[in-house]
Amino acid sequence: MNLLGYNFDAHTGPAGGEERLRVLIIEDDREAAEFLVKGLTESGYVVDHADDGPKGLMLATSRTYDVLVVDRMLPGLEGLSVIETLRKNDIQTPALVLSAKSTVPDRVAGLRAGADDYLTKPFAFAELLARLEALGRRGQLSTEETVLKVADLEMDLVTHKVVRADRPIELQPREFRVLEYLMRNAGRVVTRTMLLEAVWDYNFDPQTNVIDVHISRLRQKIDKDFDKPLLLTVRGAGYRLTENG
Repeated sequence: MNLLGYNFDAHTGPAGGEERLRVLIIEDDREAAEFLVKGLTESGYVVDHADDGPKGLMLATSRTYDVLVVDRMLPGLEGLSVIETLRKNDIQTPALVLSAKSTVPDRVAGLRAGADDYLTKPFAFAELLARLEALGRRGQLSTEETVLKVADLEMDLVTHKVVRADRPIELQPREFRVLEYLMRNAGRVVTRTMLLEAVWDYNFDPQTNVIDVHISRLRQKIDKDFDKPLLLTVRGAGYRLTENG
């Protein structure tokens, strides 16, 4: 059925026997919040709810969640400010922004603030579930691999520390995610589309320069003051992180 403009189709959540994801919904609209809490709970999720920005920030910093669902327009503290504050405090819980603002600049602003995904209202509930499941999987680190290395560049996936030649490199959350993907695919050509789908999990306007901006920032941080560049542009194809320079 359709509720508040949301398409509440038949849905599935975590399969029986799987660990249930913990989700925090930060939404001030009472009807929308009730819809989300009801739908996600029925789909097998453990759900908490905060009805304004400060309460959401308090819960997100004091409890452990697999995914955050954050409305953009919130009383007390705007949704993007909540996410920015979490990232500044090194809380990397995947965050999905809900908003009626649907322009490319609006979406880019949300992602640059540290959000991992951006879903515009109204939306199909099945799509929300799929996005939450993707973010939940992304947030679960492999116990077999917690450190990535390419040449003298090293990334710790647990502490989120990056060093090159034993020199610390400070990265913003999104820069970290881009570099992680490049390091996981070291030696291979990574296209702009691959980065958008893997890091942002979103189909952007093909003319967006968000990838160029992040690649440029990464180069300044991981290559500028070192003898051998690691991050290369493959003209007409994409980018490659390589030990050979």
